[in-house]
Amino acid sequence: MALISPSRRLRRTPFSDGVEAAGVKAYTVYNRMLLATVFESVEADYRHLKEHVQVWDVSVERQVELRGPDAARLMQMLTPRDLRGMLPGRCFYIPIVDETGGMLNDPVAVKLAEDRWWISIADSDLLLWVKGISNGYRLDVLIDEPDVSPLAIQGPKADELAARIFGDSIRDIKFFRFGLFEFDGREMVVARSGYSKQGGFEVYVEGADIAMPLWDALFKAGEDLNVRAGCPNGIERIEGGLLSYGNDMTDDNTPHECGLGRFCDTQTAIGCIGRDALLRVAKEGPVQQIRAIAVEGDQLPLCDRAWGLYAGDTRVGQLTSAAWSPDHQTNVAIGMVRMTHWDTGTKLRVETPDGAREATVQAGFWH
Repeated sequence: MALISPSRRLRRTPFSDGVEAAGVKAYTVYNRMLLATVFESVEADYRHLKEHVQVWDVSVERQVELRGPDAARLMQMLTPRDLRGMLPGRCFYIPIVDETGGMLNDPVAVKLAEDRWWISIADSDLLLWVKGISNGYRLDVLIDEPDVSPLAIQGPKADELAARIFGDSIRDIKFFRFGLFEFDGREMVVARSGYSKQGGFEVYVEGADIAMPLWDALFKAGEDLNVRAGCPNGIERIEGGLLSYGNDMTDDNTPHECGLGRFCDTQTAIGCIGRDALLRVAKEGPVQQIRAIAVEGDQLPLCDRAWGLYAGDTRVGQLTSAAWSPDHQTNVAIGMVRMTHWDTGTKLRVETPDGAREATVQAGFWH
């Protein structure tokens, strides 16, 4: 693949100086920003993430802020997950859907107050959809993208590193909850969350001016913990079944097809724009669904497009993410498979750029 030409349209982040100094080797483009994808190598980064602690620049997880009397109403219009019982201080993983029930994003909702929310988004123009809904319904809510740049601390030593910067009380934060912690006189939202299964935190850094001081402080405090700059790891995310919006799912898919039905309370999510469509889906059930799939043979090439899944000569789905897993000694993959062939143990054929491979539907993901 040719190099991506830099320009002002491709936004740097408040941590880009630190990422570059750490020796980043590759980027992708995410929400029109640079997201690191490799430092030492994908395999070496994977091993380090599982054994030590990494600091990730995930500023690309842009925030859509809702502020005003109708903020909670608008949030419920966006998602089939029932938010009525959500208290300030909580984070919810939520599917966001359009009027057909198609996935528009799968962000984390952060409830700061009854009238103030952040939506920490995956890669899509969700801000425009939210503004359109608010304007169309004439809601009393201010919507914008605040100067907030998330920084993730991930890995088995994440608690220790975070405690050295924010204090030992950070260890008490429960999963998908957040607290307010001070750094250099600045109060920050710190949530126990992140795009890995290794555990850790996401720090919502308000104000670009404090970004590099926090970055530098984390690396200084974590020298004896073997801290390194890192990034979401393709192998580890597939092992853990962490889906990538725009890759493993698009607006052509419902939450039920993506295995996210447990995050839908469609009966009680009154006001959700896609509710009627999803009630039909929930009743009838999906005809295809995300599955974990093991692919035989040596390491697969980069999966940068959908690969067809076949039973005999019939196409029954597609693979959208794949990687060689050093820990499991197989190619791990995420695929969308038709209901006729999604049962555990079903043997399929995947057409890769290197030729056909045998594949097997798994009972679940590897983490």
